[in-house]
Amino acid sequence: MNEFHGSARSSGPRPSRTPLPPTPGTALRQRLAELRGPDVPAKALDARALAALAANPGCRRRAILDGAGVDKVALAGALGVPSAFGQSQFALTRGNAFEARVKADGGAELLRLAHTRLDPGAEPPHEAAVPDLSAIGPQGRTARTALALREAAGAPGTWTLLDHPMLALDVAGSPAFLEPDAVVVHPDGSWTVVEIKSFPMLDGSADPAKVGAAARQAAVYVLALEDLAGRIDPAPRVRHRVLLVCPKDFSNLATASAVDVRKQRAVTARQLARLTGIQDIADALPEGTCFAPDLPAEQLTAAVESVPATYAPECLAACELAFHCRERSRAAGAVTTLGRPVRAELGGLTTVDDVLSAARGESGDPDDPAVAALRRAAALRAEALSAAGGAGLPGGVPGARPGQEVTPCR
Repeated sequence: MNEFHGSARSSGPRPSRTPLPPTPGTALRQRLAELRGPDVPAKALDARALAALAANPGCRRRAILDGAGVDKVALAGALGVPSAFGQSQFALTRGNAFEARVKADGGAELLRLAHTRLDPGAEPPHEAAVPDLSAIGPQGRTARTALALREAAGAPGTWTLLDHPMLALDVAGSPAFLEPDAVVVHPDGSWTVVEIKSFPMLDGSADPAKVGAAARQAAVYVLALEDLAGRIDPAPRVRHRVLLVCPKDFSNLATASAVDVRKQRAVTARQLARLTGIQDIADALPEGTCFAPDLPAEQLTAAVESVPATYAPECLAACELAFHCRERSRAAGAVTTLGRPVRAELGGLTTVDDVLSAARGESGDPDDPAVAALRRAAALRAEALSAAGGAGLPGGVPGARPGQEVTPCR
């Protein structure tokens, strides 16, 4: 009979406490609190937000808002462009119920899946440790998690399950506290991230888009675990294959798949390294800037617009302020509204007016490849329209009948 208990083994000398990652100075914490607004609680920066931030590292607006803990859903509503983000209450309830089922009986089913999918050569988890990770505040929980992981890594031959551990990762000079669904410590001392999702696996496969989003989120947890492992001697191995647990077909039974997140981990690490420091962005803001959602709309809009944004259509699926930024981008005629690939092809031409002017030959360096390509395209278009007009098509509109009135599209 399997025996799962709720406390870590305490044999041997108690290892020293693992040091916490550096925290921002008092001045920066005070500055971020001022930006957030008096008496406005900070919103935790989770792995999903970090993954979205890493996907657009050039956006200073998102970096400072996330760094200051601003609730972007409330901010978008105060700006008059409510966010369409969020899960339904039914989906949240179903997800929580499924996670509780997977972790029942000391995580027996979860550990069985980890053994089957990731470590079949190890001893089956007939006995496992489930340490208590409760502590006061995120710093306390992070320290308790670090201690539990270090103890588990130093107890070879034992399976350990950490339920909702707290990890820390430095992001642009500010610590982000992250809470994965679970972390499994294998008998060889290695660590695995566990992601529990409520979308189904049908015949062993799931929606690729949802799996990709889960992989990007798990990659953030892997980075945080690697940061922690690097401060332990000898450093435990952090596995790059995470365990994705989902309902089997449309039942409440759990199934799992091993997902390799090395690519997502490398991309996320590179993008997070490119982020401008939170301190640098805060120092460049006008005195008195505040993002409190209860401010007058004009003042709040001015505060948001004081921070440069880098909008792209991909933001619509990742950022609560995407609708606001899209409106401003369209009003400015920015070519970024057409997508990053188009923006990259246009080089130094940053607005639609610049593009049209260059195509007409009114501006732009003829030796610029982008300008030359635009003028060539404009010449081909004019040639095609001229040929169509010469063929008796009114107004150069292909397919128009003689005498037919053509109404331009609006």
